[in-house]
Amino acid sequence: MLACSLVVHASAANEEPGTKNQEQPTEPFRPEAGKFPPLGKAHSYRGELIFVDHANRRGSIRVTSGGIFRFTAPHPFALLPYAVVRYHGAPADLRDIPLGTMLHVSAFLPPDPKTSAVPVLPVNSREKTKAGNLGTAPAENHILLLEDEPSHCMSEGLVWKLKELEIKNREGTILASREAKKDANTKPSDETLTFDAATRVWRGRECLRIEHLIADGIWPAEGKKALGGQAVQFGITWRPTPGGVFGRFHLSDIWFDDDAMQNSVRHQTELHKAFTRGRWLPAWIDAVEYGKFGRATVTATLFGGMDPGLYADFKPGIAALMNGVENTLKHTEGGTAGPTQMAARGKLLDVTQLPDPAPLGSSGIQIRFETDLITEGLRPTRIVKVRPASWPDVHLPREEYLGNGASNIDERFPTPDIFPKY
Repeated sequence: MLACSLVVHASAANEEPGTKNQEQPTEPFRPEAGKFPPLGKAHSYRGELIFVDHANRRGSIRVTSGGIFRFTAPHPFALLPYAVVRYHGAPADLRDIPLGTMLHVSAFLPPDPKTSAVPVLPVNSREKTKAGNLGTAPAENHILLLEDEPSHCMSEGLVWKLKELEIKNREGTILASREAKKDANTKPSDETLTFDAATRVWRGRECLRIEHLIADGIWPAEGKKALGGQAVQFGITWRPTPGGVFGRFHLSDIWFDDDAMQNSVRHQTELHKAFTRGRWLPAWIDAVEYGKFGRATVTATLFGGMDPGLYADFKPGIAALMNGVENTLKHTEGGTAGPTQMAARGKLLDVTQLPDPAPLGSSGIQIRFETDLITEGLRPTRIVKVRPASWPDVHLPREEYLGNGASNIDERFPTPDIFPKY
């Protein structure tokens, strides 16, 4: 019964990561250790994924503005340890998202500028203009919520409605508008997006090409066609466009129906579940009760944004392991020893669903872990990773752990010097 309850609560928490009706905060906000920051204080923006350093959970985004998009220099970002990342409507890791994908971002100032994995900017940077583009290098570069277009639309209750198509030689433009599924309070504006022969079209369990739509008579081979407001989901990217059009975006994917979208959700979910079981589930420590001769009981809150099936594996009485990690979620290891060898071992005494609604970043699930040999990294407010002993015991590639227990910025590869000092 406890496991079923946790699945229900975790699912509810994970279905509401959106930023609906969120207004931009007037003052930059800096998160505190041991506290999940309120989403309402995040600075939100949109941009193209340009560079990914998946092992250090950071990268660069070209932020949109009123200026010419291609002129904007890539802006570095880092994921907060408890960041929620969603791709194709499902939990994801940075490595899952293709370069060029347009993403929706909600971010804060670096919690600790001294250990930031990316350059720290003046707090008023979003008010500055770079190459004629306002706000394209905000100081809020530590991300709480990162979503691609279908994930954003699903969390906000939005769909794209197709208005008109113009096509020639399997490429062209689509006129569409992003609208609320129910009772929109504002009239949406139309947007023109491009597509070509490489655009994937999903229908049910089928992956179609543009020529299939033409062969079936759904789309014409050439000319214009009214599309009647058909509701779909889009995967959106950006690419250089001929003809001096600098702010037009491109369709990588079109999902024609809910079955097609849910098929993509399920695939990405299973991919992320397998990834998480091998890398462990992140949490932070709320409290430590010390006993004698290295014994201790650790209370920790599991981070959110995961599939409910992962949380369901945490049950009272099971054997578990807990290991200290850096704020990029890299395990701390001793030499070539894997995280299992270096972790504190013990059992879960309690798995509790907290009574208050979980803020974004938190699962709302708190565990109590008892060990007979506590390690240095298990201290209040510190980030850890934990796994049931039944999850796979794998050794990580070199770029995904810190050797000899190091936890300072100089041990990262590559170092933050790879980013320009914007």
